[in-house]
Amino acid sequence: MIPWVQLDTTTMPGDGGELRLMRRGGEYSIMSGSIELMNSRLSGSEEALATLTCGPLANRAKPRVLIGGLGMGFTLRAAQAALGVDAEIVVAELVPAVVAWARGPLGGVFGDSLADPRTSIHEGDVGALIASSQDAYDAILLDVDNGPHGLSRKGNDGLYDPRGLAAARAALRPGGVLAVWASAPDSGFTQRLKRAGYAVEEAKVRAHRGRGARHVIWLATAPPA
Repeated sequence: MIPWVQLDTTTMPGDGGELRLMRRGGEYSIMSGSIELMNSRLSGSEEALATLTCGPLANRAKPRVLIGGLGMGFTLRAAQAALGVDAEIVVAELVPAVVAWARGPLGGVFGDSLADPRTSIHEGDVGALIASSQDAYDAILLDVDNGPHGLSRKGNDGLYDPRGLAAARAALRPGGVLAVWASAPDSGFTQRLKRAGYAVEEAKVRAHRGRGARHVIWLATAPPA
């Protein structure tokens, strides 16, 4: 078996731990300690996060979408494929090294997605970007951790508590959608979304295009005007 090779390490800002970029042949992995956060061979649920959310926006004039977490770019590329030429996609990535990996050793995985003129990268905390926005986005897609409980960084919890959900609702345009990826169900989070005033759907999706582990995507729709 081909062994894993460590290409780089970085420390997440704030209270986060260490991230490691690993390669085995043509396969890449980003690890937090012993936990794999993402793998270049497993993209199905990250793509579904975008297709389920952005598909309904395809016919909307000049939709504006915020993606929290660059990862390996699966959600970004699926959003680009689903949206029209007049869309704007903002990707917020907290860890500068992840952006550098996308433009360096992971360039083959990302292809030309970062050069798409509809896309801009914001190096910073998606929570702060949401908190500073009002009626700014038709959709906010969050895949910054393993779900509504911080695994790689406890600071991510603030995105999913009542205050964070209220901030996301304020940042959405009327009828906009907050979409959240998680590795496992969380009934408590579903209830928090409902108490925050969202209409909530849960989608169960496979980790890799119809096979593998089942992941969860919450589609939380803000009230119309």
